[in-house]
Amino acid sequence: MEADLARFLRDELGHAADRPAGPWVVNGPVWLWQGSDGAPAKGSWYFLTIDGETAQGIRAHAVNAAAWGSVYVEATIVSTTWRTSLFPSKAAGGWLLPLKAAVRKAERIAEGSVIEASLALAG
Repeated sequence: MEADLARFLRDELGHAADRPAGPWVVNGPVWLWQGSDGAPAKGSWYFLTIDGETAQGIRAHAVNAAAWGSVYVEATIVSTTWRTSLFPSKAAGGWLLPLKAAVRKAERIAEGSVIEASLALAG
């Protein structure tokens, strides 16, 4: 993202100086994406929703947006750390953290599990 655009978005969404630059710790239940028919499709993704002040802080400090407005992060759940992208969510007013199968298996995470994740912006 160009520096001028990033500066404009920070000004519109809240000054970065007003919010912590991370890392951020988020808690919540894991949920399974459902298709338009209300049923999970084969290979459906699991997510953790990031909203509120944490979502605002990430938005304020994320200057290198990727495809579809996603933001690169390094995520840690218990002892598993990996690089991924947060995807913007209008419905949640924040971000979605995708939880790949290897992470879910390593940390014994299932749909409905309440987890804690630490997030830091990655370049």
